[in-house]
Amino acid sequence: MTVTDVQAVEKIREAKDGIYSEVGKVIFGQRKIIEQLLISLIAGGHCLIVGVPGLAKTTLVNTLAKTLDLSFGRIQFTPDLMPSDIVGTEILEENLDTGRKDFRFIKGPIFTNILLVDEMNRAPSRTQSALLEAMEESQISIEGKTFKLPEPFFVIATQNPRDQVGVFDLPESQIDRFSLCIN
Repeated sequence: MTVTDVQAVEKIREAKDGIYSEVGKVIFGQRKIIEQLLISLIAGGHCLIVGVPGLAKTTLVNTLAKTLDLSFGRIQFTPDLMPSDIVGTEILEENLDTGRKDFRFIKGPIFTNILLVDEMNRAPSRTQSALLEAMEESQISIEGKTFKLPEPFFVIATQNPRDQVGVFDLPESQIDRFSLCIN
């Protein structure tokens, strides 16, 4: 290793320690989970966290986004959530000056750097599948138009244990999009 390589490794170590320190001011005793989230983010993957509600997962993800100076969004998955509630929708608007009507795309909460998908398995598979293209290609398609998502685009989804009431199984195609599953 050259001196430059050693310096680069030291800078990475200092950055990692700084992140642990900042997140540690809010979240206590979760160093391993923070490490796994950082590994997945750096590798360009996504994370699935399995656990019961009330373990400060939202606080952890929001704190991580703030520490990294990245935009943060959260979607609470519910049985009545629609795909358009995630990706956005087109609305018909009238131009008051010309009287002409045009469609305008209103971006959904998916247009963020770090997206927390809370209780992913509380929504039906049709809604869950709205994330497939976004997680695989960092883009969404609506009405034949493609919209790029911000870089980096990192999904952290939480999943309630299967034995809880009102949860749906995640399809294999959805589970396949996650590089890490954290219990």
